[in-house]
Amino acid sequence: MPYPNPDELGQNDRMRYAIPFLATVLAGLILSHAAYAQDKGKQTYKWVDDKGVIHYGDSIPSEYSQRETHVLNSQGVEVQKHRAEMTPTEAAAYNARQQEEARRKQHDMFLISTYPSVKEIENVRDTRLDQINGQISAAQAYISSLNERVDGLKQRAMLFAPYNKKPEARRMPDDLAEEMVRASSELRTQKSALAQRRTELQNVVDSFDGDIKRFKELRTSAAARLNDANRSKKE
Repeated sequence: MPYPNPDELGQNDRMRYAIPFLATVLAGLILSHAAYAQDKGKQTYKWVDDKGVIHYGDSIPSEYSQRETHVLNSQGVEVQKHRAEMTPTEAAAYNARQQEEARRKQHDMFLISTYPSVKEIENVRDTRLDQINGQISAAQAYISSLNERVDGLKQRAMLFAPYNKKPEARRMPDDLAEEMVRASSELRTQKSALAQRRTELQNVVDSFDGDIKRFKELRTSAAARLNDANRSKKE
């Protein structure tokens, strides 16, 4: 319907014709905004094919749906990432890495919150090493006494068969044979324990060396962040 000349209409007539016109304009604005929002909300998918070629599209081919994909917004900024489905072996390896990363972060927090300086770490290390070295010294002394005991039992055993090859040699007494078995077994046990103590000693040295190195890295990193923050405040 053609709109009449506004100069020929009264105020009420003008309002009657203006309302449909404004509604039409408003509807057009709403539709334009909806179209813009729809276009703005469009997502683009990014994936890599079997040959390593990167592809972009509004949907992912089914053969690549189980692989790692990236979701981009209308400005090309990544807003979401879908990991590729993993085999049980890959999943186990991934979980192991996650657990190791969590353990490392927890240990970093322990180092920073427990030790005020490298010197304190070295003091704890030296105390622990002194304890183990004391155990090693005691084990070595006990092993030395066991060696003497076993040597004495062997000398006694040489008087009896089967160690003594003379025809008239008597059979070894049962109590001597039993004592030799017990002493030899104890000697083997103590030597094994001594080897474990020495391994423990080296593990402690290696562990604290790693802690000292990591502590220095964390302190250096913290100092760098503090310097950057102070520099930003001054600027």
